[in-house]
Amino acid sequence: MSQSKNGSTDISQPQIHPKYREIQQFGTLNDVRIGLEVTARKKSVDALNVILADTICLRDLYKKHHWQMSGATFYPLHLLLDKHYEQQAALVDDIAERIQSLGGLSIAVAQDVAELTQLPRPPKGREDVPTQIARLLECHEIMLIAIRKAAKAAADYGDDGTNDLLVSQLVRTHELQVWFLAEHLVDAPLIRPNAESHQASTSVPNR
Repeated sequence: MSQSKNGSTDISQPQIHPKYREIQQFGTLNDVRIGLEVTARKKSVDALNVILADTICLRDLYKKHHWQMSGATFYPLHLLLDKHYEQQAALVDDIAERIQSLGGLSIAVAQDVAELTQLPRPPKGREDVPTQIARLLECHEIMLIAIRKAAKAAADYGDDGTNDLLVSQLVRTHELQVWFLAEHLVDAPLIRPNAESHQASTSVPNR
């Protein structure tokens, strides 16, 4: 606290040099009254933090490909990937809030995400569209396997809230995004090479 010339305290001075302190150590759980044993809550928090790290990475991978998209399908894929980014961003918040509601602490910064994520790191360079989509599909599959495993475990030890989040929101969102992505890898041309001859052979003759 700074003082004025007459010795009085200047309460308008911002306290820009506080003494930093933690009020809860990472890995510990606060006592929350939600009817779940601490062991069950700890298992869920640990599993959810890994899923949170993966979700943050997948979210940002969607933004990377959104920015670096190219080719004939640029515009629709540019929009689709940004939509998926927004959906993953919403899941990030849902997962983090579930961790906090269990009495735990959610990871938040890039360094912690890098330590926990199971997803492979993409190259810094730009990739073609099939590679971008295949890379996203690989990440979705890795996550779906982990999410289903965590959901089953949560159900086994009675954490219905975590199970519901994982199944109703995460699994369904991932599966729908996989479907939308995978359909872009079907080798179907926009038009048939023999479209003109096919049209001529099937047209009704003039009478």
